[in-house]
Amino acid sequence: MRVSVIGQGYVGLTIAVNAAAAGHRVVGYDLNEIVVKRLNTGYSHIEGIDDSTLKSLNLSGNYLATNKSEDMKGSEVVVIAVPTPLDANRLPDLKFVEAAVKSIIQIFDYPLLIINESTSYPGTLRKVIAHKILEATQIDHLYAASPERVDPGNATWSTKNTPRLLSGLTAEASKLAHDFYSKFCDEIVFTETPEIAEMAKLFENTFRQVNIALVNEFAQIAHALNINPRSVIEAASTKPYGFMKFNPGAGVGGHCIPVDPSYLSYIAESVGIHAAFIDLANMTNLNMPKYVVDRVIKANGGSIVGKKVGVIGVSYKANIADVRETPAESVIDLLRSNGAQTSWHDELVNQWRGETSSQLDEIDIAVVLMLHDNFDTHKLSNIPYIFDCTGQIADADGI
Repeated sequence: MRVSVIGQGYVGLTIAVNAAAAGHRVVGYDLNEIVVKRLNTGYSHIEGIDDSTLKSLNLSGNYLATNKSEDMKGSEVVVIAVPTPLDANRLPDLKFVEAAVKSIIQIFDYPLLIINESTSYPGTLRKVIAHKILEATQIDHLYAASPERVDPGNATWSTKNTPRLLSGLTAEASKLAHDFYSKFCDEIVFTETPEIAEMAKLFENTFRQVNIALVNEFAQIAHALNINPRSVIEAASTKPYGFMKFNPGAGVGGHCIPVDPSYLSYIAESVGIHAAFIDLANMTNLNMPKYVVDRVIKANGGSIVGKKVGVIGVSYKANIADVRETPAESVIDLLRSNGAQTSWHDELVNQWRGETSSQLDEIDIAVVLMLHDNFDTHKLSNIPYIFDCTGQIADADGI
């Protein structure tokens, strides 16, 4: 099939490369000119995509990156794989989806299959994407929803072996989408409607958000009772049924968990349901950076003014360089607003927010937010005070 993938980030590039490797002829469309140039010379900007694979696909002609929308002309399938962030009020922001829709309207004057992988609230495919395109073009395209399940840095579960949810607006759309994905996905699970597939993605990550919030709140209670929360969690984990282990931390990050529950809460409010439980979980995790900084201040005599504080690990997840929605941003800002001279160190993140990863010299306080496997903890041995959010530094204060 001739395929265009709109968006060449973690989701879009992963789909594009897997589809191209399976024999589809793929155009990866992205507005970032620098990213496009690097992709066309065989250099990936995300974990999990090998440069040699990318170069091979470039040479074979099965993959071409472009920032020119007209290069998508001739495609039989268009996959929308763009970010779906929150706006300044933490409400769903579909501006990238709407931009993709606009490109489709402008480029394609013939029927094709349009698949949405971008995470959004139920009804996005039917009431936003399909509705806007049909209203503008009167072309009877085929539409399907297949929400992404990309987990950056996961060496066990990939696009190939992670079951893929899929549903078309019509039986024909479902069949054609199945033909497309079956070339590079082992298991495809059909849902009765696109709305079920869209809702399932939100529920998957809301489940994680709620349970992370629960364990973060529990950790605060345990600390106040002078009980080690991680020891309690390990003890509870010995139960062979009815318990799933989650660990506390400085908050949540990435492109899904901090965002998707707010999409679910938003659509709930639109039908008159107040998602109090979800909103509380969101707020609990958003407040964790303040809890961390408050603990650090209290443990250092009530003030960190003038203290040299080094924040260790600014990516949201171990062993990847992804800083999207990382709680490190709030932790660092709060430390600085409380008078600390704050720097950060991360072996995988070199540049971030216009700053460079620093060395751990002459640090009064270390706040460990994330540890990559290649971090040598002996570097922390001479630091007077360590607050550890990972539970991996022996004898350190922490969550």
